[in-house]
Amino acid sequence: MAGAGSRGDVDRADVGEDPPPPGVDRRGGVDGGHDGGDTFDDWLRGRLPARGLASKGTAVLDVLLTQPRRASFASTAELASLAGVNTATVTRTAQALGFAGWPALQQELRARYLSALSAPDVAAEHHATDGVADASLRRDLDSVALLTRRLDGDAVRRVATAVAGARHTVVVADGSYAATGTAFAHNARLAGYRVTAITGGDAQLANAVADMTGDDALVAISFWRLYASTVLAAGEARRRGAKVFALTDAASPALTEAADEVLLVPAEGVSFFPSLTAGTAAVQAVVAELAAVDPERTRRSIEAAEAQWDRFGLLHRRPRPRNAADA
Repeated sequence: MAGAGSRGDVDRADVGEDPPPPGVDRRGGVDGGHDGGDTFDDWLRGRLPARGLASKGTAVLDVLLTQPRRASFASTAELASLAGVNTATVTRTAQALGFAGWPALQQELRARYLSALSAPDVAAEHHATDGVADASLRRDLDSVALLTRRLDGDAVRRVATAVAGARHTVVVADGSYAATGTAFAHNARLAGYRVTAITGGDAQLANAVADMTGDDALVAISFWRLYASTVLAAGEARRRGAKVFALTDAASPALTEAADEVLLVPAEGVSFFPSLTAGTAAVQAVVAELAAVDPERTRRSIEAAEAQWDRFGLLHRRPRPRNAADA
């Protein structure tokens, strides 16, 4: 297996190394905590092909390992310059590591780099002061466009099919990510399926996992540094035989090992917090597929819900009878 000890065409002293951000070890991981081998070094080296890389590919890998910040924000041409190779070598190296090309590799590399930073460090990394609102909207537009190009439709259908076939699906999404999880569970229930978002803290989560069997499913939604309880719940659900699915921007080894399917979505914002826009779009896509699994079941479910909304007087605007609307 090829290492990153030699730089081939570029001497290390010519380009330097990124200083590790606070709390990050020299290999790109977080000091202490629950990472358990979840570092840039472990992640990248774990993706190396059995035959290793050629010398120029090793030069690219060395830049990724020693200069994660620069690589996270660099274009293909800029990375090639740092490694002393051409752009085609950067693309081939990314493909050797299991990605379609440099943009796909950079998406996960950047997510992993940011996940090793504290909230103040993330804010400093973006350091925008003017036009922040416009920048935020543009970032979300770019993220949804990226999601559209890269989200595997077959994987989305597999998640929807599993949820449709499950006795009960537990959605684990903590903190601000609960917004995405709650939307997923709410709409999936309206589609006619027993899906519950855990919003009552770790005690409720532990009780929900304790009730899981091989007939159930768990959907873990977490971004940036990942909640430890979410990763633990995924592992416990897997151990109990349930199907496990993860929606994240950069899965940890423990989450990847527990999951039957990982949907990677961009979640970078322009401030100290991650964006939920692409993640919410992804779960909406899953629910749309879920509603298409058994359209008659979904039709009956939403009609029953509509009747209860009317009975409870929930909505300010009420629908007109169909014949009146068509007149």
